[in-house]
Amino acid sequence: MSRFLVFFFLIYGLMHVYAFFKAKAAFRFKINKAVPLIAFMAAMISSPFIIYSSERHGYEFIARLMSYAGYLWMGALFLFVSASVVFELCRSIGFIVKSNLSTAFTSPKISFFVPLLLSITISAYGYFDAKNIRVEHITIKTAKLPADISSLKIAQISDVHIGLIIRKERLKKILSKVKAANPDILVSTGDLVDGQINRLEGLEKLFNEFNPRYGKFAITGNHEYYAGLGQALDFTRRGGFTILRGETVETAGINIAGVDDPAGKAFGLYKNISEMELLSGLDHGKFTLLLKHRPFADKDSAGLFDLQLSGHTHKGQIFPFSLLTKFYYPSHSGLSNPLNNSYLYVSRGTGTWGPPVRFLSHPEVTLIELVREDKFKNGN
Repeated sequence: MSRFLVFFFLIYGLMHVYAFFKAKAAFRFKINKAVPLIAFMAAMISSPFIIYSSERHGYEFIARLMSYAGYLWMGALFLFVSASVVFELCRSIGFIVKSNLSTAFTSPKISFFVPLLLSITISAYGYFDAKNIRVEHITIKTAKLPADISSLKIAQISDVHIGLIIRKERLKKILSKVKAANPDILVSTGDLVDGQINRLEGLEKLFNEFNPRYGKFAITGNHEYYAGLGQALDFTRRGGFTILRGETVETAGINIAGVDDPAGKAFGLYKNISEMELLSGLDHGKFTLLLKHRPFADKDSAGLFDLQLSGHTHKGQIFPFSLLTKFYYPSHSGLSNPLNNSYLYVSRGTGTWGPPVRFLSHPEVTLIELVREDKFKNGN
């Protein structure tokens, strides 16, 4: 975690330096006239620390204000730097092919304001798109459902990140999508909560307003540990979820297994039970659903589960960051079959982490319908 923080703030700081000199070239101000801009950028770089400290000491208004300001700025800055790099690359290609258009774009002001306009426009669009939750429908045929169940609907939420930004109104909207889908089972595949999760009293009651007939199940993500595992698990349980930490249950004639996120190792709170050990003792004549926050398919578990539901990646959340997540997580969104007869579905996430912005990565509630295979064979 400490290495990640060092790397993150190094990159984030360099992005500010880049943006500062782009602004300096455009407006030609002297360094001594840029004190307000430098102070603002220093505050934005420090905003995660300010948010954490404010929330920890109970200054919720400051924490929420800095969350919106700091994280919206973070998203806009990332988009500005990305657009600037693409702009400069296109301009360089234009020079190589001797395009007249590239000569017109040599002005420092144009090379500053074009990416700036793009970043503001995309940030505004992405802010509203982050609230526009889609329902993704997935159908999986299986011969492993009980004879008296022809189909079973499972709703998945993931990476909701309830905290300073994702609050009551957003959660109500998410759950309205879940209720409309009328699933038989609801699962949360980690990162249900975020931050210190202070002052979330009452939000768990929204979950209690919906109780599918075969239950609600949850696992830990990395943010459950960052938020404080005890608080996170207590909130989740009060929401009516059964938490699976290296455990299995049977409901509706199927097996559901859940494993801890490995982030727990750094906190000494990881339930170190191998997937193969957990899954080997199950009745494999029954459909087995594996809940695992990170979308890695364990080769040793091949054939021991039928469908793994994961999240974590947010599909990058803001393009072009999705290019990096795709590189690191080969299965970073949607349905795939990485192991023989063992499927993996990766949710784009239902909420947001950091910037309350999404671009080319719509938030989702997933509805997985398991349909008994003989139902298709009979033409029903």
